Amino acid sequence: MTTTAPGRRTVGIVVVIAVAVAAAAFWALRADADDARIPASVIDADTRMGGVELAVADVDAMRSFYTSSLGLEVLSESDGAVALGADGQEIIRLVAADGPSTSPADAGLYHAAILYPDGPALARALVGMFSTAGHLYGGSADHAVSEAFYFSDPEGNGLELYIDTPRQDWVWDDGQVQMGSAPLDPNAFISEHLYGTTSGEVTTGHVHLKVGDLDAARDFYVDLLGFAVTAESDGALFMAAGGYHHHLAVNTWTSAGAGERPATLGLGSFTVMVPAQADIQDAAARLDAAGYEYMTVDGGLVLDDPWGTTVRLRTEG
Repeated sequence: MTTTAPGRRTVGIVVVIAVAVAAAAFWALRADADDARIPASVIDADTRMGGVELAVADVDAMRSFYTSSLGLEVLSESDGAVALGADGQEIIRLVAADGPSTSPADAGLYHAAILYPDGPALARALVGMFSTAGHLYGGSADHAVSEAFYFSDPEGNGLELYIDTPRQDWVWDDGQVQMGSAPLDPNAFISEHLYGTTSGEVTTGHVHLKVGDLDAARDFYVDLLGFAVTAESDGALFMAAGGYHHHLAVNTWTSAGAGERPATLGLGSFTVMVPAQADIQDAAARLDAAGYEYMTVDGGLVLDDPWGTTVRLRTEG
């Protein structure tokens, strides 16, 4: 049997401890550096997106699509309106309306994005969509921060179904998160994930809007509401709270120069959920300082963006 002298063993232990401490310090410094590159939002870091309201011509047909094809649950129902969601959280609200369909040149909804907790949950949703509404599929992409699949609903409203990639893998460069658009095979994704176990909630992940002008959108959504810019690309702006890749996006790809939205079907409003009443008060103070009109409803704020899209700020619960 070979033995080691006590002194030599002690030296070895000290070296191992020193290496471990140095490694911990390195990763701590790296984490601090990463945090320094992530833009801080004025609005609370725990802000998230709530439900998206759609004005629709056929509530029954749309209800069937969102429940049978997408798998959302009916949370509440009244004459001419249906709230749909998952795990008790509203994601889509359908409201009966008359009017023409929206034009691609109008400001309004680009897509509402539903965030799934993991690959198996998303794969099962995709099976339901492809089985009953495959003709509404529009494409897919690996965005580095997320893996996303695009559809439209039967009345042409854009819909994104996605999962996030691990946050520690996101790359931030000079205050902007790096997002790509690599190919993503839906069949391969389903095959890889379908039979795995799933846990977690399905929620509204982000809302992507069509607007007439990016500077005006920045003035409203960043300077007034308090989101931070997380990425910019040709004709698009991405914004978030708390270092997320984006809770909101706007683009002018088909809507550059658009003015106030006409009365059409499509997006009615969307909700931004903040943690506490103090966040509502802070937002109201910013709006008051800018002379921007809003209403106080049930302790929250209701206001229109520069193109007439209604934004609701309210607290959790």
